Amino acid sequence: MGAGTLYIIGTPIGNLEDITFRAVRLLKEVDLVAAEDTRTTGILLAHYGIDKPLTSYFEHNKVSKGNHLVSLLKEGKNIAVVSDAGTPCISDAGWQLVDEARRSGIRVDAVPGPSAVVSALSVSGVPADCYIFLGFLKKKPSKRRKELEAYKNEDKVLVFYESPHRILKALADVQAVLGDVFVAVSRELTKKFEETVRGKVSEVLLYFAKKKILGEFCVVVRPENASMKADTEDEEE
Repeated sequence: MGAGTLYIIGTPIGNLEDITFRAVRLLKEVDLVAAEDTRTTGILLAHYGIDKPLTSYFEHNKVSKGNHLVSLLKEGKNIAVVSDAGTPCISDAGWQLVDEARRSGIRVDAVPGPSAVVSALSVSGVPADCYIFLGFLKKKPSKRRKELEAYKNEDKVLVFYESPHRILKALADVQAVLGDVFVAVSRELTKKFEETVRGKVSEVLLYFAKKKILGEFCVVVRPENASMKADTEDEEE
């Protein structure tokens, strides 16, 4: 028997209907599903009537569990990797497993699905032909501001994830470092209470300061140097 295939499967970021036919089929066919959180993935599998063995694979067991998964793949097992939401290996553990699998000559297939970054950009109303994804900003304020300093003169759109506990502090740091720039802040994407708030960062800060903050956030930042003027010049050319 030859080696199995490792499938990197994108899953819904909120609405359980946002999953591809191919993803559902493969989740039914694989021998094992390696999930960031087996409870969350269990809910998804149950929703689609999928009964498959689950094993945890996340940041703190990525080495030991990764070695085990590669061994199973070498034995001919087909394995799906899924995260809590969205596409695995993006701001989550997974790339190490993909690297080891490829080094071992194991086939790795991408099964595209939802992405919070792409979803937030699509409803931001800013040019997204070129952008920089920062993942989650640093938790420590001084390190977060230093990280933002590196993009002070950037002319490309910036995108980052943030938790509800740090969103106000992160936006305040954006204003302090990058100025009162335009932002589009999305939360609860694809869920019942999805919303995107657009405007100067000072305006968005004021809006969320008056609310009970819930849900995960995706922030799109348009630096001062990324002006509409460049778009106009391109159109004229």
